[in-house]
Amino acid sequence: MRLRAFVTVLGVALVACAEANAATPRSAVDRLATRYAPVVRLSEQQEPCGGGESFEPIDVNVLFGREDVTLDGKPRPRASDLAGGRSRSELDFPGNPLRSSVCSYEQWQRRITAGRPSAVYAHVAAEGRELALQYWFFYVFNDFNNKHEGDWELIQLDFHAASPAAALGRRPFEVGYSQHEGAERAEWGSPKLEIDRGTHPIVYPAEGSHANYFNGALYLGRSAAEGVGCDDTNAPWRQLAPAVAVIPPAPRAARAAFPWLSYKGRWGERRRGFYDAPTGPNTKAQWTAPITWANESWRAKSFALAGGRSLGPTATGFFCRGVAAGSSALILVANHPAASGAVVGALLVALLWLATRTQWTPTGPRELRAARPWGTLVTDAVRTYRARPRLFVPMGAIFLVIGVVVGALQYLLFRHGALSPLVAAFGASNGLTEAVVLGFGSLSGLLGLAFVQAACATAMVDLADGRPVTAAQAYRAAARRLRPLLGGLAIAALAVVIADLTLIGLPIAIWLTIRWSLLAQAVALEGESATGALRRSGRLVRGAWWRTASLTLFVTGVALLLGPLVGTLLLFATSASFDVVNVASDLVYVAALPFAAVATTYLYFDLVARSAARKAR
Repeated sequence: MRLRAFVTVLGVALVACAEANAATPRSAVDRLATRYAPVVRLSEQQEPCGGGESFEPIDVNVLFGREDVTLDGKPRPRASDLAGGRSRSELDFPGNPLRSSVCSYEQWQRRITAGRPSAVYAHVAAEGRELALQYWFFYVFNDFNNKHEGDWELIQLDFHAASPAAALGRRPFEVGYSQHEGAERAEWGSPKLEIDRGTHPIVYPAEGSHANYFNGALYLGRSAAEGVGCDDTNAPWRQLAPAVAVIPPAPRAARAAFPWLSYKGRWGERRRGFYDAPTGPNTKAQWTAPITWANESWRAKSFALAGGRSLGPTATGFFCRGVAAGSSALILVANHPAASGAVVGALLVALLWLATRTQWTPTGPRELRAARPWGTLVTDAVRTYRARPRLFVPMGAIFLVIGVVVGALQYLLFRHGALSPLVAAFGASNGLTEAVVLGFGSLSGLLGLAFVQAACATAMVDLADGRPVTAAQAYRAAARRLRPLLGGLAIAALAVVIADLTLIGLPIAIWLTIRWSLLAQAVALEGESATGALRRSGRLVRGAWWRTASLTLFVTGVALLLGPLVGTLLLFATSASFDVVNVASDLVYVAALPFAAVATTYLYFDLVARSAARKAR
């Protein structure tokens, strides 16, 4: 640590000597701004309008004098037209942030910045005996959950110095990177702060939101200061060294050099709520009171999501996707409020109508081998599961065993097996390894669910016949039928995958999945072979496909989503670490899946009884 500090101080001293001997003298502010100019690493975009970061920090002068940019409806605004602008003013770009594609804004940015370098604005402000050096970034568009035109972000370096000249003789004591409504701090020399050539901090703007981070990772925010949603700064990157435009410290000189600095309006189209474009740097507290802002608003760290496999949908992954989906839904509502309200109302009416079309309370004896109304399939499953938690909850533990085994296989395959050269060359995040991981996860999940269904089905029969049963006994009974269970799953999975390879085959894949959804019960309770169980499940589901699909999707969906939902609530309600939240989510997931198995076993006997009744007629 001492060696690193010595090298940093030596680098600062050498830069200072070089600047002192330069042929053309520059002001202390210019030299300070040049010395600490940031290096920007943006998520690499492989092709125009493809994945990765679409925008980069630009020189705002490219916006002025254009026919397609308006100031309060008037085209071709000049920088001087913004001087002293009213707070209700708007600098509008071509497009609609809630309706136009991100690609249209990206293409427009490429046109207006052609041949120009990326740029940042350096601003120095003293407060008391300390001085802040800020670098402000302007982006054309914010493509995060709160989509809007225009986006101002900054990083700030703080010095124990009263003037720029004094700051040249020492190094910063801390750095702050803006992130949504807050910021994250790091001491100068901290391991998390990456520095290029001894003095240039490296900044990782998040894809879409441009929140600034110290490293490449996936970050989760659960407050306004952190941003509600997930910020991605992962590799690969493209690196920029933006040109630095230095703003004079004196307010009058600053306004003369940059007339737009006194603009009080919006840097983009005005919209309601959080889709409104931002105001400029001069309207923010950190512009004139940067040290106070640092002391009151900066936090010590951001929260990166750890990698690794989960038994089911992780709470953090569910959170990221859920926030993104919620954002898209809100945009749809904002664009079509009347139509959205009508659709939501119609769905609620349809759900209420469907709920009244079935019976939820049993009226006759609660026998296992009997036909039931749709509603009582669910309520009887709840009653049975709740009455014997010590029997059914441990049955979900098979997912823990399968998770460990699959994790070990993945490790061996990626680290010491056939895919290890691929991981070494391209890293763990590439299309092939992600496809293999997804395949492993899907197959292990199907195997676990089928095994739990077989175990629960045998246990429920023993209970109905008055025989004592334990989870271990149910496990052993299911294990004796493991070969036909695996064979049936393999045949079904292969057929569904082949059908799913083409768009036209997707409906067939869905139909087959529901048709064979009672495979485990047919194997465990009727002793069917792999192919025989598939045929038996198909015969039972024939004529009751929608009944089977609705019940299976409902109870399985509840079981799959309950864990992530509980985890998401924990994220908001507690300060628990993400690993703890995901473990809690996994435990809920493991405990909930036997409920789905109990419900589908009731469905199996329901269809058996209905089939027998049809034959009797």
